[in-house]
Amino acid sequence: MPNFAYRGRNGAGEIVQGVMEGATAGAVADLIVGSGVTPIEIKPTDASPDKAGGGSGVKFELFKQKVEHMDVLLFSRQLHTLLRAGVPIMRALAGLQESNTNSAMKNLLQDVRESLDSGRELSLSLARHPLAFTPFYLSMVRVGEMTGRLEEVFIRLFDHMAFERFMQEQVRSALRYPSFVVAAMGIAIVIVNIFVIPAFAKVFKSFGAQLPLMTRVLIGFSDFMLNYWPMLLVGSVSAFVGFRAWKNTSKGRYIWDRFKLKIPIAGKIIRKATLARFAASFALASRSGVPIIQALTNVAETVDNAYISAKVEKMRDGVERGESILRTSISAGVFTPVVLQMIAVGEESGALDDMMKEIAEMYQGEVEYELKTLAQQIEPILIVSLGIMVLILALGIFLPLWDLGKVAVKK
Repeated sequence: MPNFAYRGRNGAGEIVQGVMEGATAGAVADLIVGSGVTPIEIKPTDASPDKAGGGSGVKFELFKQKVEHMDVLLFSRQLHTLLRAGVPIMRALAGLQESNTNSAMKNLLQDVRESLDSGRELSLSLARHPLAFTPFYLSMVRVGEMTGRLEEVFIRLFDHMAFERFMQEQVRSALRYPSFVVAAMGIAIVIVNIFVIPAFAKVFKSFGAQLPLMTRVLIGFSDFMLNYWPMLLVGSVSAFVGFRAWKNTSKGRYIWDRFKLKIPIAGKIIRKATLARFAASFALASRSGVPIIQALTNVAETVDNAYISAKVEKMRDGVERGESILRTSISAGVFTPVVLQMIAVGEESGALDDMMKEIAEMYQGEVEYELKTLAQQIEPILIVSLGIMVLILALGIFLPLWDLGKVAVKK
């Protein structure tokens, strides 16, 4: 995502400035406002966001540790336990800093303590580290400060992050076997075209006869790889870099995220996982007392899919115009009839957060089932692909040998 340089004033009237990562300038503005800062100026920049530990200048460290998702997950759980036990926030952060084994997390906690000691709020202190804490996380902390239920917000954030981690691990585990098979097929194709086919090509040319079409295709493709491999390598790298650059643009990410939802087998899993994340985030924000419009704004930044995010933003715009959640959900066109019925019941009964929680659990269960059967769904495709590759190689290599055998028999 692009970076934005911002300048604003905090509650004490002091000038606050820095660099934050966000999808748009509006998203950064929402984050800054949620941290208790009134933005004065926000503009795109090439500078990097503030790193943990603060300071100026550029430092290059080999094997430098970073604040990982698990670090923030444990931080949320441990801080909830300490706050619930009545430990003051400064002493709790000092204890967490002392016991932490990640140097980057230690530096982050030290900076947060210094920021709190200077009079800043916890949400604003955490906002100094946008690479570690998402806008949604900061908004929840801000709500916890306003309502006096900070320890409750942290346990809910822990549950939310644990759910996201579980989903990522499930997807990674399910894709491990298919990825290995596809990589093995690619390596096999390269080895065959570089070493095997050229050896057979020399034998076939000695026949002095017209070769079958499949054999000519294989030899031609092999010759192309051998003669133009530098161009193929440069073209592949350029295509990969160009695709990454295009995908990082707003339009490119929107098109790619929409396309991912239409991919056979994987598309429905991605859609359900994204909607599960949306429902869980919305339930958490609603239960924490966040106004529904602000909740939809925050949730739009957490779904990790530009296409679904745009749909959520349209839902927010509809709610601002006075439409119901049900009506805007129907207009979004991404929810199943069962989910729409649950939203209708939740909105009518005033228990929308409970219904959203059930929707998240329902989608989570469906995603778990889809991931467990993913290997079974992909296996026929892999077998057919392997069969086609073997058939092409067999026809291309053995047809000339078969013709040669028939000629020898006739003689």
